[in-house]
Amino acid sequence: MKANPVRGAGYLLRGVSMLPQPGIRHFVLIPLLVNILLFMGAIWLLVGQFNVWVDYWLGFLPAWADFLYWLFWPLFALLVLVGVYYGFSIVANLIAAPFNGFLSEKVEQQLRGEVVTDDGWREMLAMIPRSLQRELHKLAYYLPRFLLLLLITFIPVVNLVAPLLWFLFGAWMMSIQYCDYPMDNNKVSFAQMKQLMKARRVTSIGFGALVQVGMLVPVVNLILMPAAVIGATIFWVEEYAGEARDLTPRP
Repeated sequence: MKANPVRGAGYLLRGVSMLPQPGIRHFVLIPLLVNILLFMGAIWLLVGQFNVWVDYWLGFLPAWADFLYWLFWPLFALLVLVGVYYGFSIVANLIAAPFNGFLSEKVEQQLRGEVVTDDGWREMLAMIPRSLQRELHKLAYYLPRFLLLLLITFIPVVNLVAPLLWFLFGAWMMSIQYCDYPMDNNKVSFAQMKQLMKARRVTSIGFGALVQVGMLVPVVNLILMPAAVIGATIFWVEEYAGEARDLTPRP
């Protein structure tokens, strides 16, 4: 059964359980440190600038609409939180991308008992420009959809479904973000990856939804990045690898 959100969420839990395993745990260190430092930076920024940013956006309200302040404050506060959340997620993934790719590679080797590549640190250095280019592909995919949702958030009546759309969008993007690491390691193009994931969209959203919820839980969110990389690699090995062989190899 391809459409199984519970199984999708289970891949993240299995990723968490593999974090301390020998042969993997020392590859977890750099993504973990990146996540901790940027999470602390996000908290520091929000504590210092949250009210300033909300007041800035509220300043665009015309004087006659002052009585609507109570209505717009939570909306703009939510936009600030969403902006900081996604902004720091993008920065964290850009910085950690090569290390996450290397972690995914080592997890796949342990799961399959096969060497994906065997060039050690030379391979990781070669992975840096490729990983950054791949992150830009994801950013180009993400931004138009983010802006469309932002527009929907301001349309009366239609914006009633905006919270659900934001959640589903975030879950889908989290799944794309982390499933991309094992797929990129196995020379699956970004277009091919989307083709594979659409065939298991509900399972993918189940995985991404738990990642998204976990990022909101203090302490748990610190280990989410490496756990999600491992969980996505398990997802790849058990459900995608066989189908990917039938795709046309990318150049």
